[in-house]
Amino acid sequence: MESEQEPHILTFIDNGIQKVVFNRPTKKNALTYQMYTELTRILDSSAMDDAVRILAVTGKGDFYSSGNDFICTFEDESFDLDQAMATMQDCINALIMYPKILIAVVNGPAIGIAATTLALFDIVYASDKAYFLTPFSKLGLSPEGCSSYTFPKIMGPSKSGEMLFFGQKLSAKDAAQIGFVSRVYKDDSISEVWDHLCKISHLSSESLSATKKLLSRWNKEFLIEVNKHEMEQLREMFAMPNFASNIMLHFMSKKSKI
Repeated sequence: MESEQEPHILTFIDNGIQKVVFNRPTKKNALTYQMYTELTRILDSSAMDDAVRILAVTGKGDFYSSGNDFICTFEDESFDLDQAMATMQDCINALIMYPKILIAVVNGPAIGIAATTLALFDIVYASDKAYFLTPFSKLGLSPEGCSSYTFPKIMGPSKSGEMLFFGQKLSAKDAAQIGFVSRVYKDDSISEVWDHLCKISHLSSESLSATKKLLSRWNKEFLIEVNKHEMEQLREMFAMPNFASNIMLHFMSKKSKI
């Protein structure tokens, strides 16, 4: 049972690394709009904190994140579509603009926006039990997280097409082969990843910062624009008359088969 008192995102700083943990393991770390707000706050605060050189995101339990918590969203009577879209857009923009090294340690499956936003990270490490899935066509959605641009750039048009059009699952091994993931680690060897990050955190902060600026400066404004257009399209999908009922039917049907 999920504790109402326990934060859905945990964060702490150690040896120059700010670790951010999605903390809803009983819900497969599904993301609520409150979590987007908190993640944006963490990113903005971390960007100004001299104690942080690297920010690393991971998940608690078996999943990195199953993406948006649609059931929680549509059961919320106070849900405001415009506010929700703005909240998501702000969070993605914060990832794009984050000035320090941004690393994902994908401990399990990453679905939907949890998968698409990984292409905005500087480095992605993945467990051999992880996979990546973007089931947009099954849910009546459209790409987000800048994936309409980043996926074809990283994977090429054919492989990205399989994922974005058809929701083809991508294994950690295949993700590493096409450059979406830097390294795959055995699920029971996650401590090796954190040991590796500790060594990286002692590298020259000036060098890390300068390299990040050079690698990201040409894309930031463009990605912000991509994010804006994707959110506009996604808002249209969300606003369709049968969208909420179809989403609820889809997830309740899946739940009944478990």
